[in-house]
Amino acid sequence: MTTKERMQSQKVYFCDDESLAAEQTQCLEKLYDFNHTRPSEGEKRTSLLKELLAEVGENCYIEPPLHTNWGRYTHLGNNVYANFNLTLVDDTDIYIGDYVMIGPNVTIATAGHPVDPELRMKVAQFNIPVRIGNNVWIGAGAVVLPGVTIGDNTVIGAGSVVTKDIPANVVAVGNPCRVLREINEHDKEYYYKNMKIDIK
Repeated sequence: MTTKERMQSQKVYFCDDESLAAEQTQCLEKLYDFNHTRPSEGEKRTSLLKELLAEVGENCYIEPPLHTNWGRYTHLGNNVYANFNLTLVDDTDIYIGDYVMIGPNVTIATAGHPVDPELRMKVAQFNIPVRIGNNVWIGAGAVVLPGVTIGDNTVIGAGSVVTKDIPANVVAVGNPCRVLREINEHDKEYYYKNMKIDIK
């Protein structure tokens, strides 16, 4: 198995391959261009994003700066919004569904390193895909770790560290992130604490 095949197969590999580093540099060059666009250059941003990422659906907006290892392994659905400083450690696939909102300073990581210090000295790594469902809101500063799936309509609280799968239709918070409660009828009437929704 080549290093690149191991990267995509959830196996441990050594990430000191010079050809991989050269490919990654191409991504970083495009990323530099994207991050240095002006706010008035919306079409240019969209075009660069489509060159950079594996898939970009309709009406997606990523606020620079964006950080990504490869770009080519990130798949965005339609109507995805991400605020400042989204970090995509996309050494394998990250799937983000439709109508996903991502707060500032969020990290979504597919990569990890073995705990064994001898392997880490050799720059050993493994990658496990991350899947984020439709209509998910990930709060500011959250971290989503390798192999995690987040179900549709779920809210991940600010600052959460998501270490395992989170089901659909829940509010989940904390470190490690745990389900706090299901989304319910109360949420249709109140948008924050005791503040009533007065618009439909």
